Order: sequence, then structure tokens, then C-alpha cells
Amino acid sequence: MSSSLVVCEVEESLREKLKKFRFRKETNNAAMLIKIDMAKQLVILEEEFEDISLDDLRNELPERQPRYIVYSYKYTHGDGRVSYPLCFIFSSPMGCKPEQQMMYAGSKNRLVQIAELTKIFETRNADDLTEEWLKNQLAFFR
Repeated sequence: MSSSLVVCEVEESLREKLKKFRFRKETNNAAMLIKIDMAKQLVILEEEFEDISLDDLRNELPERQPRYIVYSYKYTHGDGRVSYPLCFIFSSPMGCKPEQQMMYAGSKNRLVQIAELTKIFETRNADDLTEEWLKNQLAFFR
């Protein structure tokens, strides 16, 4: 029942950017950092990054505020194949305001549905956002 609860709507321009991001042709790592405008109760794009590592992206996250990350990752498999999984990462660090956590948690499923993403991960500690962590998460999808 909670999966149908929509706390915040997704801004129309963000919907379009997500669609374009999904079908991007570039072969580098890229990210969309997404936040909720608490006053408008609207999910909006905060910033886009090209050619960014998870280490660099981690430094862009606010310390005590949740964020959604859509990350296009150049993944080299053990056999040498290369794929570009599109990952959804919900970062909800310890110490966030409870109302923020609830708003982000309640809006997550709708955003994932609109973005048509299947690789969905969560972290409560931004320090976990490393390439090794992501590879471990992606190993489940082999």
C-alpha cells in the first residue's frame, strides 16, 4: 500500500531530463543529483555531472540531507565486457530531519517508476559510496 503513496510530484522538466539521460550515448560516468523542494513538495534536478567518479560525487552530497542520485556507470565485467548500468541511489544520511526522510522515502518509488530504473540502492552513510560498493551492489544483477 505504501508503494502507491505519492508524497511529492516529479517536476516535468526533470521527467524529460531523466528520459534523455536514460538514452545518452556517451561512454563516461555521469550523474544527476536530485532533491526535493520542500516548500513546493516537488522533486527537482539539483545538478548534472559528466565524467564524475563516485568519489567525486560523494563530495557533492550534503552532509545531513537526503538526495537521489541517478548514476550512469561504465562497468567493466570480469570477462572484459563493458556495460553501462543506470543506477538509482537513495542517500539518506544519519542525522537528517525526520520529515525530510519521510518525504524522500515516500517519493522514491514514484521517481524510480518515472525514470524506469531497476538497479535501486540505498545508503545511510555517504562514505559507502565507492566504486567497490557499487560493484558489490551490481554483482547481484549478473
